[in-house]
Amino acid sequence: QVQLVESGGGLVQAGGSLRLSCGASGRSFTIHGMGWFRQAPGKVREFVAGITWSGGSTYYADSVKGRFTIFRDNAKNTVRLQMNSLKPDDTAVYYCVADTTLGATSFRLQRGTVDYWGQGTQVTVSS
Repeated sequence: QVQLVESGGGLVQAGGSLRLSCGASGRSFTIHGMGWFRQAPGKVREFVAGITWSGGSTYYADSVKGRFTIFRDNAKNTVRLQMNSLKPDDTAVYYCVADTTLGATSFRLQRGTVDYWGQGTQVTVSS
């Protein structure tokens, strides 16, 4: 089992920045990639960003490209999401995900067909 704990959410004005963190514990050595999804009120959950352990490839939704950056802190089994130039449309609950299935990690990260989900952290961007 892998446990995921998110932190760093909060309230910020439009144009501001926030950094989310997701720490993995338990059988974290089985992880092949991690990422973030978000869900706004009344909307479906959507992919935000992902990173694979093999090669460190990163993936982003078009809506956040150029504004968000995902990166890994190897020593702490932690993935962080740096969010800049935030917009009210970025308001959502952000969920950390981790995939432990071998192969096609980037595909599963972007589709959300992963093995583990965190509890979520609220991000609110005021106009």
